[in-house]
Order: sequence, then C-alpha cells, then structure tokens
Amino acid sequence: MISLSRRKFIGASTSAFAFQFLPSRVWGANERINVAGIGVGGKGTADVASAAKAGANVVALCDVDTARGGKTIGAFPKAKVYADFRVMLEKQKDVDAVVISAPDHIHAVAAMAAMDLGKHVYCQKPLTHSIHEARILTEAAAKNKLITQMGNQAHAGEPIRRAVELVRAGIIGKVTDVHVWTNRPIWPQGLTARPPKEKIPESLDWDLWLGPAPKTHYSSKYVPFKWRGWWDYGTGALGDMACHIMDMPYWALELGHPLSVEAEQGGNTELAGPNWSVIKYQFPARGPQPPVTLTWYDGRKNGQANLPPREVAGGRDLRGYESVLVGDKGTMVFNRRSTKWKIIGRDGDEIRQIEESTPQSLSRVEQEGISTNDANHVEWLDGIKGKGEPLSAFSLAGPLTETVLLGNLSVRTGEKIDWDGPAMKPSLKAAEKYVRRKYRKGWSL
Repeated sequence: MISLSRRKFIGASTSAFAFQFLPSRVWGANERINVAGIGVGGKGTADVASAAKAGANVVALCDVDTARGGKTIGAFPKAKVYADFRVMLEKQKDVDAVVISAPDHIHAVAAMAAMDLGKHVYCQKPLTHSIHEARILTEAAAKNKLITQMGNQAHAGEPIRRAVELVRAGIIGKVTDVHVWTNRPIWPQGLTARPPKEKIPESLDWDLWLGPAPKTHYSSKYVPFKWRGWWDYGTGALGDMACHIMDMPYWALELGHPLSVEAEQGGNTELAGPNWSVIKYQFPARGPQPPVTLTWYDGRKNGQANLPPREVAGGRDLRGYESVLVGDKGTMVFNRRSTKWKIIGRDGDEIRQIEESTPQSLSRVEQEGISTNDANHVEWLDGIKGKGEPLSAFSLAGPLTETVLLGNLSVRTGEKIDWDGPAMKPSLKAAEKYVRRKYRKGWSL
C-alpha cells in the first residue's frame, strides 16, 4: 500500500469534477466482470446480490464475521472466502473490481488497497470516514483511470435525475436556500462511556473488524449495527444519510466547496455523535447562480422530530418528504424516491410547460425489472465496460462526502468554521484533527 507521506494532492477544487474515467481494458460484449465483496453481511448482502444481478461474476467474498456474512457466502458457493481483504487482494489475482459494504472506518483503506492494484471500486456511502480520505480516493480513482461508484443508490433513479434537470432548467428560479432532514439516528448516540467488555463471538475476528480504528475491547454495543453512533467507526446520522438526502440539491446546484459551516447539537461527546443536530452550510455564488444556505436537520429535538419550520414550504406538511429547495420563482418539496414532488409558487400550466420543454440531459439506467439499488450497480459495471462514466463516480461522490463530513467538524468542536476547501484547511485549529484520521499500527492508506 502507498503511505500517506508519498501521496501528492491535486489542489484545485474544480479538478475533481473534470476527471474523465477510461476503461483499463476493453471488455467483450458477453464477458463478465469478476467482482469481490468486502463486507458481505448486512448491506453487503444486498450489494453483492445486486452486482450479480447486474451481470458480475462473484469470485471472492470477504467478511470478518462468518456468521454475519453467511447468507451471502451460501448464495455464492463457488466464490473463495476470506476474512482479511488485504489477503484476498494479494491472493485473488482474477478480481477485476470490488464492492465495499463494510463499516465507514474501513471504506478508505479497503478502497485504496483495491485501487492501488488497479481494481475498480463500488463503495457504500459515506465514501469515507474522513474528509482527507475522500480527497485521496477521488484523486487515486482519477490517476489510475478507474471506474468508481458510491452507494447512494437513489442517484441512479429517475426522481433525482429528473429533479436535477428541472432545477437546472429553472423550474423554481434561482435557488438561495435548501433544507434537508432525516429521522436518524435510529441507533444510540450521545454516549458518554464505552460499554463493558463482552466475550467475542467465535465467528468474529474482532481485531480485523477494528482495522485502522483504535484498539478496544469487543461489545455488542458496537456490532453489528450500533457502530454508526461511535466516532471511531461511524460518522453519525449526518454521515449515514446526507449522501442520500443532500445529493440532489448538491448535484443540481453544483455547490462545490462550502465557505463555512456552523452547528447546533444536543448530546455530542468525544466518543459518540449527537442525538440531534442542525447544521448550516454557506456556499458561494457560482457564476450566475447566487450564494446558497443549506441547512441539515437530524434526530429528535425536545422530544419532537427535528424538522425545518413549515414556513419554508409555505406552511405545507413536510411529512413524507426530505428536502425543500427555495428559489426566487418557487419552492420544490422533494423525496428522492418519488417524482410526485410539490412545486409551490407557480401555477400548474407553467409547471407543465417547463417539465414538458426540458429535455433529458442526464443519462438513464434501464430499470425495467430491476431495483434502483441494482441500477446503481448496472451503471458501474457498464462504466467498466466503457459505456460511460457512472454518475455517482468518486469525481462527484468524493466532493459530496467532503462537504457532508465537514458538518461533523462543527458538531465536534462546537464552533463555526470557515473552510478552505481546496486546501482542506479549517479556520479553527481544534478542528484540524477531525480532517485527517490517525491509523492504528499496521494500517494506512
């Protein structure tokens, strides 16, 4: 693996959006791509299955818990099974690409190990555990001309792609305010002490599960699901959900790097994320487009769902939706799973004219008979075969992840932070330790 000291950065923020991915080899029309899964229990069960449905040949499976990954291992009896992805990548020479569905703290080290060997990568959201890791993965994918895709599955669906086209066509005019929200966390956060030590299950290699994270004792309060609330392993409700929910407005408005971020929160500790947060990002003007304020809401505040005030959507009930975009000609209330969005402030005839006259400008994945999750994998595998760049490639997913994770710097320091995006430099020195992670001995990028 390549050490951090030998990595060189590409500084300009716009460069991440300019990278063009080219197939590393030419694939025959009927040739199948050999895929390995890293983290094949939980979400990995669906991701490996989706890759197979999309036409991949699953040749290797890696999971630190044979019980957790047992369903997937049983579904692909011809695939070789490993506990350590480093061993798998060293021994399994026929792997063309990997699907990574391990916990957040494993994403970057696994993805970089694969990309260093020329493997294409599909990685679950958030792309990485830290801002620095997201930048490094974006640059590595471009340098090695690899085909990548982040697992914010709805990005491949019609609702997001059509909404992006319509927002860019001016269906609500010039957008100045965005509000996005989630009911997460649905796992414990606000934790003030580590849980008691428990016996490690026989099926689990606990040291490998920890990977680059600090050494600590095993507890069922960490695995298999509750790790998301602990800062050592997860990125809280923001990291878990914003790559889904912030995706459409970030993409449609081409927001790039924020200028600043500030947060309110309740319950954050050195060990774990908050029980609720409200995070405000300020983005600069982009050409003719005005500055944008994007506000994120999560959790429950004072016993109630933490939502934006209903006034932002003209007093409309926001239940069933997850974002509001406010423009100078109208307001869009949106859910990434539905094309039944609400446009407030324009009459029906005007809306229909804009919808009918706005051509498709983004590619579509043929989704007849497949789910959006499967479509995300179809687009990735098609990209490997030279049929176009996936639209949630690391060139977009990396900057999006950087922006998402920036919010946690303000949550964890309790301060407003001015942000130099190209340099990954916060105005607050206390925030610098959250930009880059420290890795346990034996682990690195």
